[in-house]
Amino acid sequence: MGEVIVGVIINGICALAFILFGLYALKKETPIHFWAGTTVKSEKISDVKAYNKANGVMWIIYGSLFVLAVLAILLKQPFIANTIIIISCFPGLIILIITYYFIYNKYKIENGEVNE
Repeated sequence: MGEVIVGVIINGICALAFILFGLYALKKETPIHFWAGTTVKSEKISDVKAYNKANGVMWIIYGSLFVLAVLAILLKQPFIANTIIIISCFPGLIILIITYYFIYNKYKIENGEVNE
């Protein structure tokens, strides 16, 4: 029973953090950034609202994977829960980085030209 509580709490916190960050990105007026300690300038993004929406959706989908893990834990499906967590944490992070670069490259402006 203890491992169920710990699993639900840890994955619930992860889900909540990623989903709330995604919702924050959807509402933000200036471009959201991916890497800690960096900023994305508004003048470098062609459509800030669409850029932030794409980032917000990315984070909400990622957080939803942890919601699925919580549900699997609560339904006493440890293999499924562990599989979701492992996929989210390792390949999932690589997929997040690649997805962010696709989003950034789609909306960035270089030399006054939009890359679309």
